Amino acid sequence: MARMKVVVFTGAGVSADSGIATFRDSDGLWANYRIEDVCTPEALAHNRPQVVEFYNMRRREVLSKEPNAGHRAIAELEQYFDVTVITQNIDNLHERAGSSNVLHLHGEVVKLRSERNPELIVPIEGWEQKLDERGPDGALLRPHIVFFGESVPNFDRATRIAAEADLMVVVGSSLAVYPAASLVRYVRPEVPVYLVDPNLPSGHGIRNLREYVPLRSAEGTPLLVAKLIEEYGQK
Repeated sequence: MARMKVVVFTGAGVSADSGIATFRDSDGLWANYRIEDVCTPEALAHNRPQVVEFYNMRRREVLSKEPNAGHRAIAELEQYFDVTVITQNIDNLHERAGSSNVLHLHGEVVKLRSERNPELIVPIEGWEQKLDERGPDGALLRPHIVFFGESVPNFDRATRIAAEADLMVVVGSSLAVYPAASLVRYVRPEVPVYLVDPNLPSGHGIRNLREYVPLRSAEGTPLLVAKLIEEYGQK
C-alpha cells in the first residue's frame, strides 16, 4: 500500500526557534539593512561587497545554530509518510535534522551560483565567500538566493507537489510572502491542511483548514506530528 503523501510547507517561524533572525524581526539581522541594499539584483551589480558580506553574515549565523524540536519532528514524519518539505527558509536546518526531500523556494545560503549560469550551483565550504570567487565556468559567483524582483524558479515544481498532496502541514509561515504563500491554494479541495503558528494569518486562503495549532513551531509541531502519526501513519 502506497504511503500517504504529506507536504510540509515551512516559513521563518521554524528556524526562529533555533535563533535564526527572521526577515520581520525589528531587532534582527535585517533591521540594520534596507532590502534594496542587500537583496536585489541591482544591489549585487552596484554594491557587490556589501551584498557578499551580508550573506557571509547570514551563513555564519546559520552554521552556528542547530535544528530544533520542530525540525526534528518534521524529519520524523518520513518514518511513516512520503514527505516533501517545501520551505521559504534559506538555511539547511531541515536537512541537518534529517529531512531527505527538501525543496527551497528562496535559495540556499550554503551554496553559491554562477552569475552567468543560474543552473551552475556549487556548495561553499565554511561561511565566507571571497569577493572575487569564481565558478567552474569562470564567472563570478553570487549567493544562491532568490533576490527580491527575481522569479522563484522552484515555484512551479512546488505547485505540482502540492497538487499531489494527500495532506499538507503549514508551519511557521505568515503566508504573506508571494508567490510562496499561495502554495496552500494548490492542494485539492478535499485535502486536509494543518497549521502551526502563534498567529492565524489573516486572509490565509486555506480552503480546508482541519486544525490550527496556535503555538510556536518547536512546541506545536511535535504535538501535531505525534497526532498525525497516530491517526494516519504507517511504517
